Amino acid sequence: MRWRSTLLPVVFLLSLLPLMTRGATNSGFKICSYKVQKFNKAKASNFRLMHSLTKIVSRYDITVLQDVMDPAVIKSLLAALNRYEEFTYESVSSKSLGNSPDSMQQYVFVYRTQTVNVSGQFQYDKKQAFVRNPFAVEFQSKKTAIKKFVLVAFLAEPKQAVQEMNRLYDVFLAVSKNFDNRHVMFVGDFHAGCAYMTRQDKKKIKLFTNTSFSWLIGDKMDTTSTEETHCPYDRMVVFGEPFLKGIVPFSGKVVNIARDFKLTMSKVRDLSSNLPLEVYLKGSAPLLKATAPLLKATPLLILASASVIVQSFLSAL
Repeated sequence: MRWRSTLLPVVFLLSLLPLMTRGATNSGFKICSYKVQKFNKAKASNFRLMHSLTKIVSRYDITVLQDVMDPAVIKSLLAALNRYEEFTYESVSSKSLGNSPDSMQQYVFVYRTQTVNVSGQFQYDKKQAFVRNPFAVEFQSKKTAIKKFVLVAFLAEPKQAVQEMNRLYDVFLAVSKNFDNRHVMFVGDFHAGCAYMTRQDKKKIKLFTNTSFSWLIGDKMDTTSTEETHCPYDRMVVFGEPFLKGIVPFSGKVVNIARDFKLTMSKVRDLSSNLPLEVYLKGSAPLLKATAPLLKATPLLILASASVIVQSFLSAL
């Protein structure tokens, strides 16, 4: 029965595989930005729409919602999300923003309490700079390489998109000073494309001309759900190389919710004329450091085990 001793090193190697690969994977920490068009009580009362939205939001550690017309709909969304046993969801909201009573809306951040905490919030409040002033929330997480980061929600007024986008640099200065944190990401529907922003307009926008800002969603992407348009309205913009290095490369993308959640395009459009965006943050550095010695030792382990296998095989002859 010497064949059993021959298999022991193989079994030992297989048992080490999860440890050898764990450090090379990311944390799976995902952020979503989604403009749910006119998210009001009428939309929340539609069971099928709410079911679809719940499935989308439950995919992410943080979801930044725009165009929320009624605070009550967020209570309904949280109630639906918290029926899941694995995670508990909470939210933080801006004040109601807009230039007329019938168009007031909020930015809302929905997040998993098991994976991330809110460490602060900041409402930019410079008068006449924006129709809907950006709203910033600082998060901290043990799961991510960047332990503290700031997400800034922004929904541009279409006819003022270029001017408002250019003013985002002043928002960055105010936000980073308020939190003493330069790990800042802007997310939302910027109306940054097609008729609202031309190539010439980009030369006027500081977040384009300042190379410290990285646009994770490119100009050729389509963030709309309508057949008539192919426009990169929704964006994710990150400041600084340190934060950029804390993001999984090329993970910033438009989410095909029709494919992922088996929805018809008409149902997708019932939710919004905009599609969600997502991005992955890299896993925590301590995990990578802890597994580094094992990763370095892996070739030696394989060599030693292979030697034992050969010796056992020769002895069995």
